[in-house]
Amino acid sequence: MYLSSSRAADASAGVARDRPFARRAVAGNVVALGLVSMVTDVSSEMVTAVLPLYLVAGLGMTPLAYGLLDGVYQGVTALVRLVGSYAADRTRRRKLVAGAGYALSALCKPVLLAVTTPWAIGAVLAADRTGKGLRSAPRDALISLSTTPGEQGRAFGVHRTLDTAGALLGPLAAFGVLWAARDGYDAVFQVSFCCAAFGVLLLVLYVREPRPDPAAHSARTPRPGAVRTLCTLARTPGVPRLSLAAVLLGAATISDAFLYLVLQQRHHLDARWFPLLPVGTAAAFLLLALPVGRLADRAGRLRVFLAGHGALLAGYLLLLAPIGGPAQLPAMAALFLLLGVFYAATDGVLMAAAAPLLPPALRASGLALVQTGQAVGRFAAAVLFGAAWTVLGPTTALAAAAGCLAAAVALCALLLARGRAAARRRDSVGRKASA
Repeated sequence: MYLSSSRAADASAGVARDRPFARRAVAGNVVALGLVSMVTDVSSEMVTAVLPLYLVAGLGMTPLAYGLLDGVYQGVTALVRLVGSYAADRTRRRKLVAGAGYALSALCKPVLLAVTTPWAIGAVLAADRTGKGLRSAPRDALISLSTTPGEQGRAFGVHRTLDTAGALLGPLAAFGVLWAARDGYDAVFQVSFCCAAFGVLLLVLYVREPRPDPAAHSARTPRPGAVRTLCTLARTPGVPRLSLAAVLLGAATISDAFLYLVLQQRHHLDARWFPLLPVGTAAAFLLLALPVGRLADRAGRLRVFLAGHGALLAGYLLLLAPIGGPAQLPAMAALFLLLGVFYAATDGVLMAAAAPLLPPALRASGLALVQTGQAVGRFAAAVLFGAAWTVLGPTTALAAAAGCLAAAVALCALLLARGRAAARRRDSVGRKASA
């Protein structure tokens, strides 16, 4: 019933009006997209929860090889994200482009039944990441365009909460299927495909393309070309600094899979419990995504974004600490909490910080540019950390990553502070000119 009434409101307005009720209720598009992401994440996390240990411990891949594979995922997503965002802004059919990405990821699930070698699995997962790259920016643009500027953090927090519920349920579903089914992995892939197909159906039935603002989207407004789009975004105040910060911080962010592998080795965890490690992080993210998003709207999105990386740094240091005996379980719980804080303070908050800086006609392209910078940084982090682990060992590699993250946080704090000061000067000049 909530979705039905909200769909009607979205269809007539395209974005929440600035009324007291609209400030309390999240747009139906946001809820619908959150449900689509939740079901899709159940599908994807069922498959990926066991892959790091399966590839490294089961099939004998070195950490460097796994780092290259993980980096390829990041790189594929980054490149395709730019293509998807440009297509969404060029055609102004964001729902169609996002739907194509969701459908491609769904089709990859049954293909996993036919491949057995590590690199064949990697190719299928790269195709799945292609689908993710196509859908991410148009989806976030739909969320942003369905929400008032002052509620961006809250809207993305709601979406990320539902999205993370899927990330929490996916490993649990995979664990249950493996426990109950005789032919476990085939059953996981089959159930995963059914979930992904249901997510596409939800998108088709419940997500609506917001009606454009006539003042911003005149029928005669030309659709920008790729070069002009990039030039416009490069001149948009605040966007270059935020993109650079995303690159620097992404380059110091280690993949969760590596952190779980370090945790498994340092605490000698039974391999059977490895698929459940992401559940702890997802549970913390699920509880914190909405309140942290609302905090970002009040306290400042960039401050919260940097604080989230501070929580990640604390997680690195905790993993390096020589903790054993009865203190192991509390230390693991604290690590999952810190990772949940990191994702709650960075994932949706970065998009909420970028969205108000961008013109509506280039919203998907601008969000993709910022996300691509972050993905490029994480590509470098995955490859470099895998190489450092192979040459120096996990402890030394993690210590080096902690030092890089501390330096990146300090540098980005200075960079973004100068950006805020420049914005205040522009506002002051603009007020004087208008007076």
